[in-house]
Amino acid sequence: MILAAGKGERLRPLTDTQPKPMVPVAGKPLVLRHLERLREAGVRDFVINLGWKGEVLRAALGDGQRLGVRIQYSEEGWPALESGGGILHALPLLGPEPFIVVNGDVYTDYPCLQLVERARTLNPTEVAHLILVPNPAHNPKGDFVLQRGRVINNGAARLTFSGLSVHRPEMFKDCVRGHFPMLPLWRAAADRGQLSGELYTGRWSDVGTPTRLTELEHTLRQISDPVSL
Repeated sequence: MILAAGKGERLRPLTDTQPKPMVPVAGKPLVLRHLERLREAGVRDFVINLGWKGEVLRAALGDGQRLGVRIQYSEEGWPALESGGGILHALPLLGPEPFIVVNGDVYTDYPCLQLVERARTLNPTEVAHLILVPNPAHNPKGDFVLQRGRVINNGAARLTFSGLSVHRPEMFKDCVRGHFPMLPLWRAAADRGQLSGELYTGRWSDVGTPTRLTELEHTLRQISDPVSL
């Protein structure tokens, strides 16, 4: 699942007429980069949630056939349902097995094959697996602590959630449909010992502001890497 329903207030005016994942980075929309790299890792079936200017995204990607994938859309309308509510709303399209979730507004060169493998081998006692990264300047206090492969809530060496994860549908079994974020669910799962994770130290950016977008494009021009996500 690619989360693509948010408005991206801090990226205005770029997001006044399009959803944030459609903002081009080095000439290619972020959501298209996600689709292409996950396809290269063997993923063929995608669910994309639609909220702000969702018709723009649907018109650009269609059913995915020209990209060699199959895309289904989870319509949320506006205001969108936030991350947790959006995934819960899309569960009927996602099926009973563990599934990958990618925030549509991040850029990373994390190897997608590892995400696919993690979805296939997720421990039965785990309801989710989070990819964490070193804290960026805009999130200096971090989100979670990683301790021997387990994500916990409290500790000194905190890390930031990257926007990449794997979930079991069971994560949402007690949830009520509506607007809610993922963070409280992750916190509760961590307290139960059901949340695993890993640290990734490669290239990653939360493309949330014009400044960070400019910095990322400068980096990509320097490395001249057209296939990195």
